[in-house]
Amino acid sequence: MWNFLKRKFAVNTAVLFILLGLIPSYSFGQKATNKKEFEDITSYKLNAEERRIFDTVQYRTFQYFWNGAEPNSGMACERVHMDNNYPEHDQHIVTTGGSGFGVMAIMVGIYRGWITEMEGADRLIKIVDFLEKADRFHGAWPHWIDGETGKVKPFGQKDNGGDLVESSFLMQGLLCVKEFIDQKTKPEKLKLIPNGQAFQLRQKQKYISDKINQFWRDMEFDWYTRGEDVLYWHWSPSYGWQMNFKVRGYNECLIMYVLAASSPTHPISAKVYHKGWAESGKIKAKNPIKYGHFQLQMRYQGNPPNGGPLFWSHYSYLGLNPVGLTDKYCKNYGIENLILSELNYQWCIDNPLNFKGYGDSSWGLTASYSVKFYAAHAPDSVNDVGVISPTAAMSSYPYTPIPSTKAMVNWVKNKPELLGQYGFYDAFSEQDNWMLPHYLAIDQGPQVVMMENYRSGLFWSLFMSNNDVQNGLLKLGFSSPSIPVAKVKAFKKSPKK
Repeated sequence: MWNFLKRKFAVNTAVLFILLGLIPSYSFGQKATNKKEFEDITSYKLNAEERRIFDTVQYRTFQYFWNGAEPNSGMACERVHMDNNYPEHDQHIVTTGGSGFGVMAIMVGIYRGWITEMEGADRLIKIVDFLEKADRFHGAWPHWIDGETGKVKPFGQKDNGGDLVESSFLMQGLLCVKEFIDQKTKPEKLKLIPNGQAFQLRQKQKYISDKINQFWRDMEFDWYTRGEDVLYWHWSPSYGWQMNFKVRGYNECLIMYVLAASSPTHPISAKVYHKGWAESGKIKAKNPIKYGHFQLQMRYQGNPPNGGPLFWSHYSYLGLNPVGLTDKYCKNYGIENLILSELNYQWCIDNPLNFKGYGDSSWGLTASYSVKFYAAHAPDSVNDVGVISPTAAMSSYPYTPIPSTKAMVNWVKNKPELLGQYGFYDAFSEQDNWMLPHYLAIDQGPQVVMMENYRSGLFWSLFMSNNDVQNGLLKLGFSSPSIPVAKVKAFKKSPKK
């Protein structure tokens, strides 16, 4: 089955890159005839040395979520500082969204043979057991959780309850885990496995899947609308709705609306998506962002002059496959993400603010640690402060494979101090001669996952195979080559509520 998924992903992605002129068409044709059933995407472009570096970087970054995990919960630590400097004494605080990325990283570890299925299952059991007992608010976990107690750690004074965005990032990852497991634990398959370790493994995996299914059914997406045609980010048991954060697009939160429409128990109506997220069509830019020959389709929240930070093209698309994904607001989300990434890359090459160290082999502006603690770096004169965040280039691998490879190889060869035990450190600035040996889960996770999506399409295949997700996407008016034609036809014939 995985050979088929790899082959399908390779064709779709290679065609996308060919159409956009990012790789020559002849290289795709030649490779297709030389390798059995299309090898993973890496072999199209990376030479032996580049692939070795790629493997090393992905493996080390995976270790953030394996050896670097919070020991009691198995969850992803919000931050790991290799210098052991924690001013807030928050080593034990785990992150909900980052743990969603983390469970996907664990699946990469299994898929790549870095850990066994049994090891992965045992860790996932620890995680789901912790999540079951941890604080939840109408089915949504808080942004931060104390990894030792399961109690909420306030992200801010009034942000001490449910965080629907972070919980959606977590659920995106959990559904990928469930989809992977469910293909192996169908009753008819379990009966064929004799008693012993293999049967025990499948029983453990089924336990994990059942827990995830219950979490999925417990998430009260509809309650987070407050009866309005929009989703709210937060709710607090102490402050109610005082955060008053209505989530509108376009930004990193599309996955929340997709999951909310897909929920089997607490779904939102399509109207909530169209009036809330899409603001009755205002999400589509009247005056599109243009930079050089790049032009974006969407109206980005905050109206950034040259597109926002690159995590906007990562977080929602770790599982949600943007290639060929379209609705009435965007002709192709894959191309939109690709253009946003290429624009970011070109800005760093042009380097209009003349920062030291920028170029075609050192680029990437996104939210990360910064010289002044933390910033949402972006390609404009205000938000570009001379700080490069490696996660921007590495998590953009499916969109910018050649520029991402250039940056990766350059950093490993010419800036070896940037690569630590858990991958590239979070950020650096040659302009300010600044770098700290610090990591953040929300920056390490997308690297592991998107590098894998580039190699094999693993998570795009898993998430888009989920029946509830397919139903939700069709309900919202999306089309995607990942949704079977028969399902689309059946949906069109079914009565609409």
